[in-house]
Amino acid sequence: MATIAPRLPGENNKEYSYRVIKDSIMSLELKPGQSISEIEFADGLKISRTPIREVLAKLREEHLIEVIPQVGTYISKIKPQLVKEASFMRYTLEKEVLKLTCESFPKGNLFDLQKNVSLQEELIGQKGQERAFHKLDKEFHRIIFEGNQKAHVWEAITRISTHYNRMRLLSEMQHSFDEAITDHMKILKILETKDCDRVEDVVRQHIIEPMKYWEDLFREDSPYLDYFELPEQMPVFL
Repeated sequence: MATIAPRLPGENNKEYSYRVIKDSIMSLELKPGQSISEIEFADGLKISRTPIREVLAKLREEHLIEVIPQVGTYISKIKPQLVKEASFMRYTLEKEVLKLTCESFPKGNLFDLQKNVSLQEELIGQKGQERAFHKLDKEFHRIIFEGNQKAHVWEAITRISTHYNRMRLLSEMQHSFDEAITDHMKILKILETKDCDRVEDVVRQHIIEPMKYWEDLFREDSPYLDYFELPEQMPVFL
């Protein structure tokens, strides 16, 4: 069962249960392949089964829940093909958005970005802070897209990145997220100085380079091997 987080002001039952369940999936508290129960969620969150049923249907559309008829409901295992598609989308779109940002970016958004990076720097070298980092990480990229009037583009990236983000979290639990924070500091410097010529290199370093660690997660001795829905041929990310 997911950790029962407190309800936020104004949240209705459906919003509340969606946030709690999805956060537990994305943080790997609910493990890929784990069996789940509509009744347990309803009892744990102290709400009726109707909003839980609606939430599970929504999470199924986001590729996070799978229903096997006559068998049960499960957290989706991580699918390498969905990871590849999300990384391609992020790399392609973030390059272009950062180029736009170099040309023009509201001062208020730049200030928010600077505050965000300062909070990230406080996490450098800290173990067990992956969830805190990922919250700041999502906010960092959201600020950039929103500052370019591309909020809906970021929402689209977020929707397709559910498997990609779980993969990243697994890797950072093994290897640390310090390099990602350093990348964010470089991106911020590029935006402050409007150094557009460096955009492509830093985006490749930030999105593509970390994938070199991912194949370790598929080795036979990996504690996470059961988290993946593996094709017959082992996936290659680089």
